[in-house]
Amino acid sequence: MSTATASQQRLEGAPVEFLEPATRPTLAEAQAWCKALANSHYENFHVATYFLPAKLRPHFHAVYAYCRVSDDLGDEVPDRATATRLLDTWGAMLNECYDAPEQSRHPVFVALRPSIVECDLPRKPFLDLLCAFQADQVKTRFATLQEDNDYSRDSANPVGSLVLYLCGYRDPAMHALSDKTCTALQLANFWQDVGEDLRERDRVYLPQDRLAKHGLDDDFLKRGVENDAYCAMVRELCAETRAMLLEGAPLIDQVDRELAATLRLFTQGGLAILDAIAAIDYNTLSRRIEVSKSAKMKLLAGAALSKLGVHRGSRGLR
Repeated sequence: MSTATASQQRLEGAPVEFLEPATRPTLAEAQAWCKALANSHYENFHVATYFLPAKLRPHFHAVYAYCRVSDDLGDEVPDRATATRLLDTWGAMLNECYDAPEQSRHPVFVALRPSIVECDLPRKPFLDLLCAFQADQVKTRFATLQEDNDYSRDSANPVGSLVLYLCGYRDPAMHALSDKTCTALQLANFWQDVGEDLRERDRVYLPQDRLAKHGLDDDFLKRGVENDAYCAMVRELCAETRAMLLEGAPLIDQVDRELAATLRLFTQGGLAILDAIAAIDYNTLSRRIEVSKSAKMKLLAGAALSKLGVHRGSRGLR
């Protein structure tokens, strides 16, 4: 697909692979584009979708592609003013997909439109994601853990809600459990990426009041060397995050077997991140943890058994 001319290019300044094509792709072309993006950017997403019914995978690819492009427009565009403009434009293109879908040219929105119609996807979760990425352009410090939770409400929880909508689950109580899981997964990623977020994006998701409680501040973090107080703080945050992740786990018992396999895989993945942080004594300022290959294989084996009918639900999670 060739890109539009400069005068037609609404995403000028975006990574070249995300530019809008000159002509509208076919649905098959758009779905192939979204699938390729999903498979090339995030191995865990590719693995997780394997456990879902084949008929749902194009919907998941389209939703993932929307989330991926949204995230990259916010994080991979160095100039924050340009990133903000691109996110505003992306939001306008989303509204166009809902209100005048025949005008959509970007493969994400061509692929997403059938999912919106067939699965009755509300607009709000998609817009909430953009709110989080727009906030990233101006907010780099978080006063309390509640502020982190509020950020996760827009940056992570909509993804869980969209997954439930795609699978036909609309019960608010189930979405509340999903919110617990998604917020906890977001927090676990914050605690593992402290050094990277600070060095590469000047963002500190560690709550400022927790830093102060342990006698720490931004100057300490910028030195890049942990001490006992830092490790104690991260241990405390990880314990709270683990508890939240387990609070959301009962959702696994309320969905069909195939979705349960995927949800259990993600919950176990979050727990594995927290275990890996503990394994390096919570030294996440100078080190970034990685879940071992053996641990990943164990998670996949459990998910495969669930898909085959050996369904453990939320049993055994800790």
